[in-house]
Amino acid sequence: MGFYTSPSFFIVLAALAIPAAACGVMERGLKAWGMVASAVMLAFLFGSSPAQAAAFALFVCVACTCAYATLASWKSGKKSMVVYRVCLAATIAPLVAYKVGAVFDQNILAFAGISYVTFKAVQVLIEIRDGLITELRPADYLYFLTFFATITSGPIDRSRRFMDDIRRQPTRAEYLDMLSRGMLLLLLGAVFQLVIASVAKYYYVPTRPLATPSIAYGIARQVANAYLYGIYLFFDFAGYSMMAMGASYCFGVRTPRNFRAPFAAVDIKDFWNRWHITLSTWLRDFVFMRFVRWATKRKVFGSRLSCACAAYMVDMALMGAWHGLTADYLAYGVYHGALLAATEAYQKKSSFHRRNRDRIWYRLLSWFITMQLVFFGFALFSGQLHLIVERIING
Repeated sequence: MGFYTSPSFFIVLAALAIPAAACGVMERGLKAWGMVASAVMLAFLFGSSPAQAAAFALFVCVACTCAYATLASWKSGKKSMVVYRVCLAATIAPLVAYKVGAVFDQNILAFAGISYVTFKAVQVLIEIRDGLITELRPADYLYFLTFFATITSGPIDRSRRFMDDIRRQPTRAEYLDMLSRGMLLLLLGAVFQLVIASVAKYYYVPTRPLATPSIAYGIARQVANAYLYGIYLFFDFAGYSMMAMGASYCFGVRTPRNFRAPFAAVDIKDFWNRWHITLSTWLRDFVFMRFVRWATKRKVFGSRLSCACAAYMVDMALMGAWHGLTADYLAYGVYHGALLAATEAYQKKSSFHRRNRDRIWYRLLSWFITMQLVFFGFALFSGQLHLIVERIING
């Protein structure tokens, strides 16, 4: 079963949502049924692949063991950094093994959703270490890790927000509002992913020769491909995210939104505040800010601006590596890190920017330049530029 792509998924989802709706309308707890629904959906997801099912079960066992080992260390007052670091490394290890193995066409410890589940498990460990999580009910944590709606493609939820939802009983009116929103999001997401994204993908032709029928046509085709791929990627991913939100709402979980009109962004920083929001905010909170604190404390850089620019590079390089350890993904991460660093330096240092940033013509020009940079990045991400270079080299 393909989540949010196959008819069988929506049939099973509808069957599971009906008892959830009954519980919500009668103001009965939704958590127990949500856990049952997640178990059913995961059985369908991993049922045809025992290896993936075993890898997922192993990861959940490791994540739970590490979370409770770290929590026990912190609650006892020992606050062992050795325990925390070992647990953090053990939680990240399956994802690293999978990413490295993928470079050599080996699916080591791979399972659908490994990237998203790892980010959730790591967030819990870090927030235990920070003292933000002092209690972790086993059933709640297991539900957080295995919640079916977001497991394959996000959005990346936060444990404290998720657990607030599952522990709070909504009123009948609140649940009916969530249910109606959920159904609307499922419908809109399906239109985005199954209709608009499919049309854009149909017209996206990355393998068309550059010189057919002319060099000018070939160049124009590649430019069009970059835009078509960006449009496809947005509607495909935003559609998945909307449907994940919609399914979550049916089970009483207000999964956060992942996209907010990204193609209206007026600069690259604004773009990353609108695109894949749960990933960019996760990286901001757990990579960017921690790198800045670490570097500031040790006085690694001579200025706050230099520190911020370096943090952007680290942040986005990790983002690229998270997508995959290939030249295309790594280049995409470094590219956006450089754009963010350059934008930060320009906005902090340029008097021209400060004088004109609120003027309409300047914002329009900034938006136009930003979109060209964004779609060039999509050409990197898709491997389109790599294909072009290969064709040029091979004649």
